[in-house]
Amino acid sequence: MSVTPLATVPSTQPTPAFRGRIGRDARSGHYAVPRRYRLHLAPACPNGLRIAVVHSLLGLDDACPVTFLDAVPDGPDGGHSALRPLYEASAHRYAGAAVGPVLSDDWSGRIVSTHAPDITRDLARHFGGGRSALYPCGAESEIEAVERLCGQGIEQAAQAAGATGQDTAASTAGLDRLLETLAALERWLVGREYLIRDQITAADVELWVALVQLDTVHRHHLDAAAVHRIADHPVLWSYARRLAAHPAFGSHLDLDGIARRHHAHCQGLEAAGAAVQILDWAGHAGRSA
Repeated sequence: MSVTPLATVPSTQPTPAFRGRIGRDARSGHYAVPRRYRLHLAPACPNGLRIAVVHSLLGLDDACPVTFLDAVPDGPDGGHSALRPLYEASAHRYAGAAVGPVLSDDWSGRIVSTHAPDITRDLARHFGGGRSALYPCGAESEIEAVERLCGQGIEQAAQAAGATGQDTAASTAGLDRLLETLAALERWLVGREYLIRDQITAADVELWVALVQLDTVHRHHLDAAAVHRIADHPVLWSYARRLAAHPAFGSHLDLDGIARRHHAHCQGLEAAGAAVQILDWAGHAGRSA
């Protein structure tokens, strides 16, 4: 699986409300001090799940505590009321939704970052202590390529394949792109335990979360035939099952929360693919609502 063509694919991440960094800018005062920072996240959210897995892989329960949010935001603007004080303390007359995930500074009571990729990188680089090389030297471009591949080749493609109110050609194109991505990953993983190295890296976290979303959310809007074609990648789904059995991954699976979040936000119609589950995630799930 070459990463070179992926380098030209633009990022699809929304602009974060806050994007401070730990240890990058001395003027910010965000020094890497254990127990200074706190995470606020909902594992039912894809970004929240990514951060939760990284946090567990790094063993940061003591160095960086976590406040877990409900899967479905309770604010009228789609944000979490529990996060509103942090947002208002961090930006004068902040008018947007107080959404997670959030990395906050307990010393100042303000937000450091709401940008998930930066948060995971900073946690690994400044608090990892060498226990898990999630961002190994020389692998940054490969990890970024996997992030783009999962965003466009899986997430966006699956959304396009299952979108209602569009022509058949657009849905077919989305499904074709999704299947091409899965087929490339299937071929790449043959004979490999992990995606880009001989150990778990951030690329594995990224891909695993994308596969969780594909099976627990996106398949609900695809027909049964499409889901069977998606499931017909045994090496890829065996890889997903193997990671789910790892406590740092499976312990954060909040299947009830994912379902509640999906039903609260989704405007599309459920299709026949909803009845065709690919993996038994419940056998590894460790979180409840």
